[in-house]
Amino acid sequence: MKLLGRILLGLVALILVVGTIGWLSLRRPDIPWATLEARYANPESQWVDLPGGLKVHYRDQGNPAGPVLVMVHGFAANLETWEPWVRRLGKDYRIVSLDLPGFGLTRAPNGYRLTDTAFDDTVEGVADHLKLGKFAIVGNSMGGAVAWRYALRHPDRLDGLVLVNAAGWPEKAAQEGSPIIFRILANPIGRALLRDLDSSHLTRQGLRSAFEPTPDMATDAMVARYVEMARAPGHRDIILGMMSGPDGRVFATSERLSKIAVPTLVIHGDTDRLIDVSAADKFGKAIPGAKVIVYEKVGHIPMEQIADRSAADLDAWLKARPKAP
Repeated sequence: MKLLGRILLGLVALILVVGTIGWLSLRRPDIPWATLEARYANPESQWVDLPGGLKVHYRDQGNPAGPVLVMVHGFAANLETWEPWVRRLGKDYRIVSLDLPGFGLTRAPNGYRLTDTAFDDTVEGVADHLKLGKFAIVGNSMGGAVAWRYALRHPDRLDGLVLVNAAGWPEKAAQEGSPIIFRILANPIGRALLRDLDSSHLTRQGLRSAFEPTPDMATDAMVARYVEMARAPGHRDIILGMMSGPDGRVFATSERLSKIAVPTLVIHGDTDRLIDVSAADKFGKAIPGAKVIVYEKVGHIPMEQIADRSAADLDAWLKARPKAP
């Protein structure tokens, strides 16, 4: 029995050693800003310094004389997610896209912590910097929540609101089939273990899930961009702070959203595994006069998955929308 105990103890020790070596081998350092900007900035990239030490990356593209659209990306994404719409709509519209703090090429100082209004203030800061008049705000996923909250706080700035697979309703337990990376990030132990590890495999799974039922649209280059952007200096701490800090978010309610007075378009894919398509119906019923478009066999990011169709629908709605009161 003593021999068996020693053997078992030795096996446990070996497993721990192998596991530790494996974990250490998967750890990845931050990627310097110069490297990331060389890979992912383009001639349209600009930066603006905002309060709190932020250096916000944005692009101001399209027709400078056209109606203005301000586009806000979702969790883990960056402004690149809007480029398919920029290419299709830029002839008629001035399109401003931006990277929120903790994402893309937007820099934040060491120790930066998101406040409840940090994303809203970032949108407002870029709009003020560019001296935008009235504009339509467009948001996908987490960016959709930023958009409708912005509409509540700054109704005088807007002439339109577009919610693309938007977040904001109180969350239930992760739905079956949701990307595993989000289930891991919802757990404090999972966040701690994942913080410095190579997330390529989990990111690939998450992106493939976002494009259901056409998962192969998640290319190697796209996966690399998501993974490398997440390794920008300070981004991982900001993202994990979002997942672990006190939740001061303003959730959607019918009463709250009934106060939105700007013309609103709600877009959603019916195979979205992250935000159930029922959210579109809730937004449509809660926001007065909202138009709802649900795409069959489309996932979480229709502006990339069905760029031609979704851009055409957005264009048609923008040109037919009533004037905001």
